[in-house]
Amino acid sequence: MNDLLHPASIPDNAPVASELTFEESWDSAAVAELIRSKSDQGETPAFLFLGKSETALLRQHLAEAFGEEAVATLKASYYRGLEVIPLECESFVFAGGRKVRRILQDPISRRPAWQDREISGLWKLQLD
Repeated sequence: MNDLLHPASIPDNAPVASELTFEESWDSAAVAELIRSKSDQGETPAFLFLGKSETALLRQHLAEAFGEEAVATLKASYYRGLEVIPLECESFVFAGGRKVRRILQDPISRRPAWQDREISGLWKLQLD
C-alpha cells in the first residue's frame, strides 16, 4: 500500500463546492457543458448530485415535457445518462463518479460472429 504518499483522513471532512448555480429555471445547456467538461478519454461522470432547489427545478423541467405524474420523484432517475442523486441540502449541483462510455467503435461491436464458417471448416474432430 502507498499510504505514505497519499494519506487518507477518515472521514474526509473537505467540503465539496457546487459546480453550478441556477436562478429561476433549469439550464440544460449548462448541465450538458458540465458533463462534457468532466468527460475524458471514454469516461464520463456517473452521478448528478442535486440539492433541494435544483431537484425541484429539474422536476419542473421534466414535468413540462413528460407530465407531473411521470416525475413524482427523481429517485432512481437518470438525466443525460447520469443517475440523479437528490441530497438533503438547500442548493448543490455536482457531477461525479466515473463510468465508461460505450460507443459504436467499441471493439465489442467489431467482434466476429461466434461461428465463423471459414475457421470452423478448418477444424474437424474425428473419433475412431
